[in-house]
Amino acid sequence: MIDPSVPPSGSGCVECSEDDGWWFHLRRCTACGHIGCCDSSPSQHATAHARETGHSVIQSFEPGEAWFYSYESGEMLDGPALCDPQNHPESQPAPGPQGRVPADWQQLLH
Repeated sequence: MIDPSVPPSGSGCVECSEDDGWWFHLRRCTACGHIGCCDSSPSQHATAHARETGHSVIQSFEPGEAWFYSYESGEMLDGPALCDPQNHPESQPAPGPQGRVPADWQQLLH
């Protein structure tokens, strides 16, 4: 469920980027590199990806965070260093992406 050689799919949530959506925080699938938005985000794409693919382990894709989580067990895990980049660019705001976050974003979180 963890392939350290797979790079992240990009610097933002794949589905939100396609749909002109926005995210709160980002999560990286450790099996395929898919970047999805967290469960606090309106669309919760990281969890949807895990359900659809069976890829149950994620790592935070936020600067300064390196934790792993298993959707299957509901537990935090230790994991290996994944290939770079380790997080979205520090210049990219959270929530993001810049220019698409509504003014009332805090009321829209889960």
